[in-house]
Amino acid sequence: MKIVADNKIPFLKGVFEPFAQVEYLPGKSIDSAALKEASALITRTRTKCTKALLEASAVRHIATATIGFDHINVSEVESLGITWNNAPGCNANSVGQYVSCALQTLGMELEGKTLGVVGVGHVGSIICRCAEALGMKVLRNDPPRAEKGETGFVSLEEVLESSDIVTLHVPLEYEGAHPTFHMADKRFFSAMRKGAFFFNAARGEAMESAALKEALRSGHLSAAVIDVWENEPAIDTELLDMAHIGTMHIAGYSTDGKANGTAASVRAVAKVLGIRELENWAPAELPDPPEEKIIPFVSLKETLLHTYDPRRDSGLLKKNVSCFEELRGSYPVRREFQAFTVTGAPGKERKILEKLGFCIG
Repeated sequence: MKIVADNKIPFLKGVFEPFAQVEYLPGKSIDSAALKEASALITRTRTKCTKALLEASAVRHIATATIGFDHINVSEVESLGITWNNAPGCNANSVGQYVSCALQTLGMELEGKTLGVVGVGHVGSIICRCAEALGMKVLRNDPPRAEKGETGFVSLEEVLESSDIVTLHVPLEYEGAHPTFHMADKRFFSAMRKGAFFFNAARGEAMESAALKEALRSGHLSAAVIDVWENEPAIDTELLDMAHIGTMHIAGYSTDGKANGTAASVRAVAKVLGIRELENWAPAELPDPPEEKIIPFVSLKETLLHTYDPRRDSGLLKKNVSCFEELRGSYPVRREFQAFTVTGAPGKERKILEKLGFCIG
């Protein structure tokens, strides 16, 4: 058996080698020739899985180590008899950490403020939990879930009118009952409360860059936190300069999240190829965070930013925008809240940190 895999997927090298020939390639370099004799493809978002790529291949299964799967043309892939899987929820806690830490940089008291969450799936649900732990009021908008009879959701209009911060966590949908392509457009931003903040850690194409720039330039919005961009990696450098925080599509790039995505991919491919030894595989151990794992409590803000300060990544990207892909590909170890132990936190803060997932010493 032969497996082709994106060479940036962590924890993967050596896993399948006892059972199959494995070829590791840059995601953008995976072509029809490389897949001709491959039984499986393990990928990330940079490989566009289409009929043209796969019709002359022997691929039986595609595993993407990501939540999103808009890089897989599902109808074309399935028409070839190829099965596929993504890794839903694998990096939800990572995006929760990213948003929670970005909130700490806004220079405002968060308790009592309103966060509008547009898209309440795996990731959005974690964002809601983190925001409520921080004492924020949360407004949830998710029309597909509401239409299934689930409760607790409000209209998009109410979210935009009433929220101090609006954050997107939607899949990219071009068609259907609820398309999300350019959903954050001029009308969307105009409907937001004056002075509000806008976050996008979902898909770059869910926002209209020109409209966001105008909303920021006019002062209608106070600031934006942007992790995903239209036309990556050739992103809008003017928008990057205007962003309070602008990062290189790494909100979900915690080491924990990557390990979860790799594990989901390995298990799925193992099941399809009949490698029983790997059907319950997980990385043996994750590396320690580069920061101190024991955090003496000073404040909530300092505790969260100790684990991850998105301003560092933003500064790197703003100085090296031409290195967008390189910065993603060489992203360092980032551990989630549960890898850290906080000591000396008083009662109220202790409860907040426990809800966020920290260990308490």
